[in-house]
Amino acid sequence: MPVDNPNISPSNAPTQPVIRQLDDAAINRIAAGEVVERPASAVKELVENAIDAGATRIEIAYADGGKTLIRITDDGCGITEDQLPLALSRHATSKIDGSDLLDIHTFGFRGEALPSLGAVGRLTITSRVGRAPAASITVEGGAMGPVKPAALSGGTIVELRDLFYATPARLKFMRSDRAEAQAITDVVKRLAMAEPFIGFTLRDVTGGGEGRISFRAEAESGDLFDALHGRLARILGKEFAENALKIDAEREGLSLIGYAALPTYSRGSAVAQYLFVNGRPVKDKLLVGALRGAYFDYLSRDRHPAAALFIDCDPHLVDVNVHPAKSEVRFRDSGMARGLIVSSLRHALAEAGHRASTTVAGATLGAFRPEPMGALGATPQASASGPARIYQMDRPSLGARTAAYQAQAPFPQAPVVQEPGFAELSEAYSARVEPAEALDTPQEVPAEGLPLGAARAQVHENYIVAQTETGMVIVDQHAAHERLVYEKLKRQMAENGVAAQALLIPEIIELSEVDCARILAVSEPLSKLGLTIEAFGGGAVAVRETPALLGEVNARAMVLDILDELDEDGETMSVQAKLEAILSRVACHGSIRSGRRMRAEEMNALLREMEATPHSGQCNHGRPTYVELKLADIERLFGRT
Repeated sequence: MPVDNPNISPSNAPTQPVIRQLDDAAINRIAAGEVVERPASAVKELVENAIDAGATRIEIAYADGGKTLIRITDDGCGITEDQLPLALSRHATSKIDGSDLLDIHTFGFRGEALPSLGAVGRLTITSRVGRAPAASITVEGGAMGPVKPAALSGGTIVELRDLFYATPARLKFMRSDRAEAQAITDVVKRLAMAEPFIGFTLRDVTGGGEGRISFRAEAESGDLFDALHGRLARILGKEFAENALKIDAEREGLSLIGYAALPTYSRGSAVAQYLFVNGRPVKDKLLVGALRGAYFDYLSRDRHPAAALFIDCDPHLVDVNVHPAKSEVRFRDSGMARGLIVSSLRHALAEAGHRASTTVAGATLGAFRPEPMGALGATPQASASGPARIYQMDRPSLGARTAAYQAQAPFPQAPVVQEPGFAELSEAYSARVEPAEALDTPQEVPAEGLPLGAARAQVHENYIVAQTETGMVIVDQHAAHERLVYEKLKRQMAENGVAAQALLIPEIIELSEVDCARILAVSEPLSKLGLTIEAFGGGAVAVRETPALLGEVNARAMVLDILDELDEDGETMSVQAKLEAILSRVACHGSIRSGRRMRAEEMNALLREMEATPHSGQCNHGRPTYVELKLADIERLFGRT
């Protein structure tokens, strides 16, 4: 390299760099840094290999958070003795032939996992194919040993010990054993969701011996949706399965199946969002943004939906060869994938109607506390040692109830006597009970089969108590009517469009050329929402119209917010969110206020409208509008079961 600076003598000139070919051991250690970030990454790669091998049962054992031992046992097709050394060579795979890197139908296809693991740990593979003898091979720190005979009934056992012993610096970045074990559990659960017909067992063998089973999922049976529902109930819990909506949609080569929870079954973070593409667990911001966009009108900003969604498509429509860990994908038509998720979820939520999650009733029942077991007024300490309460309150027959109602009915001619203290009681408590149509007969629920039943009372001028065939419903009249008015306003806006107000002087906003192109690419959908943006030359845009409903707005701030949203989610909802926030406030002010007394016909009309209006089970902020208590639950509170 010539020295142009005269102040630098030839003896002080920089040394000419020399290009060297790295040896295989160094190459494998570098590759391992990309493929295997932590023990959970090794578990993911090995379990995916077992799934690709056609296994029906997979057992994962680990010790010390996977740092000292990871052992995967499967009953798959196995590896023949002569191919064991080839399986540990870089870029050697049985998954693809290399002719079409987009035609991928398996989890693995790079041929990097096994040699990478063998480069940074002590890896042993024992396998048997059919009735052929079993064989074993070991590689330590990249040094491969000979193939040896082994004893195995069938399938494959992959044992990885002392992960990262060959790269000690990597061990310093490992987290605690507990944190690494939790990461392994999360990986196994995601793969178990993707393969409901495969049985999974996760075992912690820290300290030796059989260890303890930390997760088990038996293979499910039935059709795909039944198997998936059972597997999700096992992993995400019974509550999710009870409150999840079935998703089954297809559009132009993309298929979407799975389950999405009701808005009232939401979480404080995005921990219950599981997305899969062609069976592969992925973390893709495009899909996460689509999921959030589908729920944005039903949940407040601090709440997150729960869902397990599976997109299947022709492998040529999606590129999974984006990242070595294969956790990111790129769709050929990303807008189609996003639109499929948004439209499918919104359709399912609309079909759910007024339905609210069962957890609302569970929380309500949990708020009730039974009376102490001792005498009325006794302290809990005294009653705890007292005798158990004895119930002799079997449900009476219809004839007995009829006689009881007649005996308890007041005489029509009897004058109303105001007992001492009654006035004070009536002022302190607000409740109105609708009188029975016929006091000498048991009161039956009219309009049999109506989900929200018939109104029976109004409590504190805010809560409607209705009787159903199977229990009772408590409705927040203000929240329920607020949602009804809001949905009505949204329908009117969709039918009549959004009125736009022209700016007297268009606002010119200077942007970079890239941002200018991005904002102009979405100018058409923005114009339908009342925001008109045009190119102004160079990197500038001109805002000519804004939504009239928003009044005076800061056009520059709105455009920048839209750009931030496009960068994060790939689509903007800012303008629509602002418009619907205005409609929500209008609905709040135009709905039935708390403290207003309602007549029986008004309460029943509200219940009927709720039954006919989608999304009426939650208010505009995602809170429930009603609580349903089954008669069995109520009787359990009173010890009748």
